[in-house]
Amino acid sequence: MAASYFSQIGVHTVTQSSPSPTISCVYNAPHIAEVSRITSADSVHGHSSSSSDGLTASRVLKDVHISARLMDDFLALARDNTDKDLETCGVLGAFLRGGIFHVTTLIIPKQESTSSSCQALYEEEIFSIQHEQSLFPVGWIHTHPSQSCFMSSVDLHTQFSYQVMVPEAIAIVMAPTDTRRSYGIFRLSDPGGMSILKECQETEYHPHREPAEGSPIYEHCSNVYVNPNIRLEICDLR
Repeated sequence: MAASYFSQIGVHTVTQSSPSPTISCVYNAPHIAEVSRITSADSVHGHSSSSSDGLTASRVLKDVHISARLMDDFLALARDNTDKDLETCGVLGAFLRGGIFHVTTLIIPKQESTSSSCQALYEEEIFSIQHEQSLFPVGWIHTHPSQSCFMSSVDLHTQFSYQVMVPEAIAIVMAPTDTRRSYGIFRLSDPGGMSILKECQETEYHPHREPAEGSPIYEHCSNVYVNPNIRLEICDLR
């Protein structure tokens, strides 16, 4: 992890009885009133807009608020792997307040990676942190170091495991080399995509049929907002 990254945020060791000591990086954001919704167009060429309709609530799902620093901080932590063409993954922990999920914790688990896959190890360590802090597993984030921004068949199965627990769960894909779209925030369509993944027994990379009703198997999230007031904690277990 580059020293230049850690010079920008506070770093301290958090000692836990279980699973192990972790490094926690905390960024104290200033209190800013504006909360902005992320649309699919925002991720084109890496630009994010700040629109006045950011306080409009989703009619179906609870809204998910993320820190303004979440994606940039994750990319900084993943930089060493990205330079080696290896994926990096992290888990998003959130608390529920006022009917809104606030993503306050990014957990980077021990993991095994290739250029097109990432597997979390010792998942009991993740569960321990979530339990101790009463966090909902509201999704995950991972890099595509040399691929475009999309959800692979394996990604879809991972997303299903989150979304079946928390319907609002999101998948953030960071694709730093994709010149068209640098990131995407996705979810499985419901019921279409969720039904297909529930029935699928494949484990390796494989094609999925399209939902019968003609909807895509996954879609851009419309209920995710950037909240500059969120204080982000990063627990790096690697």
